[in-house]
Order: sequence, then C-alpha cells, then structure tokens
Amino acid sequence: MLKLHDLVEAKIYENDEAAIQDALRLLLRARPEVRIRLAIHRYQTEDISLAKAAELAGVSWQQMKGILIERGIQPRLGPQTLEEARREVEALQEYMHERDR
Repeated sequence: MLKLHDLVEAKIYENDEAAIQDALRLLLRARPEVRIRLAIHRYQTEDISLAKAAELAGVSWQQMKGILIERGIQPRLGPQTLEEARREVEALQEYMHERDR
C-alpha cells in the first residue's frame, strides 16, 4: 500500500505537507461537490462573503446564492462595512480574471 512518506522518499514531493496540499487540490478539482460543501462550511463558520464562498466553490455569485437557498441557508446579502464591500469587489475581480484565463 502506498504511504505518504513514500512520495517524499521518491523525491516526488519536498515533504509530507506538499504532498497533502497537492492531493487536496486534486480532490477539490475532481469533486466539485466537495468544493461547494467546503465553501458552504466556511461561509457559515468563518463569516466569509458570498462572493468569496462562490470563488471557493468555483461557481458564480448567483449560483452560490441559489445553492445556499436550495440548502436552506439564508444568504447574507450586501456588505456590512466599506471594507467588506472592497473585499467583495476584489473577490469578484479575481473570479472574473480566473474565469477569463
């Protein structure tokens, strides 16, 4: 059976943490539902914006809003402060930039 440290010993990864991070990235790419569930969890527990949750989930702001509503979660709409508004604009700009690549 493959062990994490085998990947490090084979010099495929620098250390265990690098291997774990790559495995997590691949998992999130391969299983969009996991990305969405993670984004919902962070939206509920970390007070991230709807735009940031959408970015994490890999969906549009409108899609994320719909996903939350479908799952019985009331979206927090509109920033509470000017700083929150700036962060939302930055997250949307980053999402648009990534989407256009």
